Amino acid sequence: MQEFNIEFNERIDYMFVYNFKLNGKRLVKILFIIIAIAITIYFSVSSYKIYNNSFKVKDEILETDTMYLTAENYTNILKAVHDNIDNYVGKKICFTGYIYRVLDFKETEFVLARDMIISSNMQTLIVGFLCDFKNAKNFADNSWVEITGEIAEGSYHTNIPIIKIKEIQQIEKPKDDIYVYPPDDTYVPTSIMF
Repeated sequence: MQEFNIEFNERIDYMFVYNFKLNGKRLVKILFIIIAIAITIYFSVSSYKIYNNSFKVKDEILETDTMYLTAENYTNILKAVHDNIDNYVGKKICFTGYIYRVLDFKETEFVLARDMIISSNMQTLIVGFLCDFKNAKNFADNSWVEITGEIAEGSYHTNIPIIKIKEIQQIEKPKDDIYVYPPDDTYVPTSIMF
């Protein structure tokens, strides 16, 4: 009988008993603190995102394979590209306009131009991108074309963006949207466009 008691006592030595007592008031306080911290973190992150996004400028150009210029966005994009050439070098661009040349252009150069209305009595100013195309002489002054090209940094009395034309086709002069307007009042140039 003694042997049995010894074995039983050895087994008792390895048993552990845990007594876990929950205090209801303390548990509610801990849960309240955890929820308050989670809510504070959530609202802090949300407030930061709202604050950060509220100062984004509306002149951003959406990232796509090719930028398409229209009468509505023409001058905003023209100004943005001129203000931040480095951000656009290598980007593809597609738009229409008429061919405009000045005397000191190279044989391969022309401005793909649009008329920007600058006063209420329809006074206009010629605006556009300088373009480079090896067969530019095949297109007459004032003829309307649609081009697709790539923006590069060029030089014409200073560093300016120049469109290296990849595709060009002659089109009829549009009946609508031949004029463009100055950049929006809300236009503010940005240094990060893509």
